[in-house]
Amino acid sequence: MSETVGDHLLKRLREWGVEQVFAYPGDGINGIVAAFGKADNEPRFVQARHEEMAAFEAVGYAKFSGHVGVCMATSGPGAIHLLNGLYDAKLDHVPVVAIVGQTARSAMGGSYQQEVDLQPLFKDVASEYLVEVNVAEQLPNALDRAIRTALAKRAPTAVIIPNDLQEEPYSPPKHAFKHVPSSPPGFPHPVVIPPEDELGRAADILNEGEKVAILIGQGARNAAAEVREIAELTGAGVAKALLGKDVLPDDLPYVTGSIGLLGTRPSYEMMQDCDTLLIVGSNFPYSQFLPEYGKARAIQIDIDGSMIGMRYPTEVNLVGEAKGTLRALLPMVRRKADRAWREKIEKNVASWWETVEQQAMVEADPVNPMRVVHELSQRIPENAIVTADSGSSTNWYARNLRMRGRMRGTLSGTLATMGPGVPYAIGAKFAFPDRPVIALEGDGAMQMNGMAELLTIQRYHHLWADPRLVVCVFHNNDLNQVTWELRAMGGAPKFEESQSLPEFSYAEFARSLGFEAVAVDSPDQLGPAWDRVLSADRPALLDVRCDPEVPPIPPHATLEQIKSTTEAMLKGDRDAWHVLVEGLKTKAQELLPNR
Repeated sequence: MSETVGDHLLKRLREWGVEQVFAYPGDGINGIVAAFGKADNEPRFVQARHEEMAAFEAVGYAKFSGHVGVCMATSGPGAIHLLNGLYDAKLDHVPVVAIVGQTARSAMGGSYQQEVDLQPLFKDVASEYLVEVNVAEQLPNALDRAIRTALAKRAPTAVIIPNDLQEEPYSPPKHAFKHVPSSPPGFPHPVVIPPEDELGRAADILNEGEKVAILIGQGARNAAAEVREIAELTGAGVAKALLGKDVLPDDLPYVTGSIGLLGTRPSYEMMQDCDTLLIVGSNFPYSQFLPEYGKARAIQIDIDGSMIGMRYPTEVNLVGEAKGTLRALLPMVRRKADRAWREKIEKNVASWWETVEQQAMVEADPVNPMRVVHELSQRIPENAIVTADSGSSTNWYARNLRMRGRMRGTLSGTLATMGPGVPYAIGAKFAFPDRPVIALEGDGAMQMNGMAELLTIQRYHHLWADPRLVVCVFHNNDLNQVTWELRAMGGAPKFEESQSLPEFSYAEFARSLGFEAVAVDSPDQLGPAWDRVLSADRPALLDVRCDPEVPPIPPHATLEQIKSTTEAMLKGDRDAWHVLVEGLKTKAQELLPNR
């Protein structure tokens, strides 16, 4: 039997080391689906419940593994469904390749069923590389460029293959005019380092500064040791953008935690008081949480010159890979003898963690959502991977979860889309089948699509050496983040028709699928429940009844936000009294002296 284009596509993916393709079938990719069968399912076809989930799973796999994630869908509606996950990859700079089917070439332009003009559709999301393969000889170079570009640009790319071409015999490129050959699979990783004079200027600024603050993002992940060294030399504290939450552990006394609306008080205060700012591998967009303009001298290190100097008036911009750049910079930086600034930061950090614990222990009706993550932090394995969804639960991931050991964590950082928490966790398990994974989910995201992906977990968990994948649902029957945004930013009361969610037992549903499932409705059950699901011999779900009126108040809430929330209460929010009481109880923990 001759090799088809579909057969060669899978062969080339295997040569690139691709072990799974997250996908959903359809007749636009029938030729490729048939090739999976002939190839004994190598790479593995991982069937999601929806194409959007397949894209999210590829993003999660790529975020945690550092390798390219591959997703696949049929033409028309299947291709359209991929877009949200691919935009998540684009905005968070993640290498993903989408392989998409298309109507047969002979039918194109004939208003055929499921025919969508895919090139304009994908032009923005796959702007770094988008190609339609129309002859067999074109395939290897097109696929290779898609993978290399995704890795080089840290971006999604797309390859469109008409369904009739997939079934045609494959013929390799010839040594002929207008035939493009392709080199063997492989991607070199260049180390880019700025010029020595620019490094010297940056070192001068750091040496002259008395109160140095460091902000790190996901771009600093390969430079954790170097960030620690430069923090030690300069006496700096280190704040973390959310995508960089796992770059340094939170048990380092000078790590101030997250920054921004979901951030910590020590991070906020450090940025307000510093006179020097070093930004490493972060494009954190909220400049109101950085030092006031003109108050601090700033340096930024980033591999992407197009993204540098955008968020703060930086005096020196170092375009280079974080690890290599910091290694070249370190010998030029002098150790500061005066450690008063560092001591102040460490004191604030220690006080903050005491406050966070006290806030988690505040009584609520029935369970304080902060305590859910607090109890997890006491027990989570040091090699665990954590995914967080978008919603109020993201606040507790950002502030209450203490990273330590080799823990990893991520979420939809820039797009902040709802729904990736569970599919990210599935992608993580395929990247690291020997590590436990925990997904932190609001019940809104769970009802949106997380419940369906429990079926995907059940289907594939036998492949994982460590079967532990724990989904924790913050069950409050409210689209809680939007409710609080209405109150704090719009001064509007909760609109029940928009915000209230249908009641559902996530534990019973998970149990029906064969999960270990625990329902919790009182705070004293939380610790034992976490112990149970973290020691389970199969996937598990924790269904926690949380109080929706525990406010995700930033530690630096403005008077205007507090005023708007109060006005919303007075306009007829049915939970007004409970909201105000819980808010005062929580905020009081920051004002009371630590015990």
